[in-house]
Amino acid sequence: MQETRLDTARIRAARRVIDPVFLDTPLYRCEALEPGLGCRVSIKLETANPVRSFKARGTEVVASLLADNASRAAVCASAGNLGQALAWSGRGRGLDVTVVASRFATRAKLDRIRALGARLELVDGDHEMARERAAAIARYEGIRLVEDSLDIETCEGAATIGLELVDTAPSFDTVLIALGGGALATGVGHVVKTLAPEVEVICIQPLGAPALTHSWRQRRVVITDSTNTIADGVAGRHPVPAVLDDLLLVADDAVLVQETSIIAGMRMLLDHAGLVVEPSAALGIAAILEDRDRFAGRHVVTIVCGSNVDVDAYHQWVSAAPIHRS
Repeated sequence: MQETRLDTARIRAARRVIDPVFLDTPLYRCEALEPGLGCRVSIKLETANPVRSFKARGTEVVASLLADNASRAAVCASAGNLGQALAWSGRGRGLDVTVVASRFATRAKLDRIRALGARLELVDGDHEMARERAAAIARYEGIRLVEDSLDIETCEGAATIGLELVDTAPSFDTVLIALGGGALATGVGHVVKTLAPEVEVICIQPLGAPALTHSWRQRRVVITDSTNTIADGVAGRHPVPAVLDDLLLVADDAVLVQETSIIAGMRMLLDHAGLVVEPSAALGIAAILEDRDRFAGRHVVTIVCGSNVDVDAYHQWVSAAPIHRS
């Protein structure tokens, strides 16, 4: 494999600075899901931690470096999960954290950012506007701008999930990864392709937020004008060129799924796995639902990456979803 920006030795070293509460997350075969999906399914559960997503693996690495920095301050743009993670990691190290988010972001995520002690600034636009505002704050205040997926620490922190997969999982032949900014996909993908190259790495995005998938398919950055998906955690419009370069090296495929399939996947994870997940965490199940023949007979690992949901919206989604009887 050609070299990505990531380094396997640094990824192993990252485990030493990440709080153990975020490491060695549950990994198990979920047989109850299998009759409805037609394949063996294992779940890597990245929600059983204080911020209910995988993001703190990366922010722990960032914060460990910032703790030795003179300014001891950072700002990020976030749809919610990165902001919570940076606030949690910063609080534990005495850092001053500012998070910029869209005022239309999930309220539960915004409330949790505030509760963790970060300064929260809201913008009237989408995530791309939040990114611009965060960059302006960083320039004006002379502090660290934490950019998810562009900053290698966020990718290599997420990549520790890949180490846990290849070190502990029984034989599996496919890993399904939610694709947003790309930190999770490039991080896990790098480790899998380095240490278990025979495993197929498939990335999944919603049809309503397809920028990085289109970019991967066309091998160039494709920017979209808008997004339209309930999966706010993966709803980017402007892929980072360096992230695309990495993704082209580690992803075997990138697929788009419909909103109805995402919701059906959330319902299946609730009914058959007892898991309340946010839409981005159901993308892997959605991909299987839309192409059962492709995955028939395989052992698939799907990374359940977040469970920060708006309760009212969640109830509406799962109550409207079709019931998949096993």
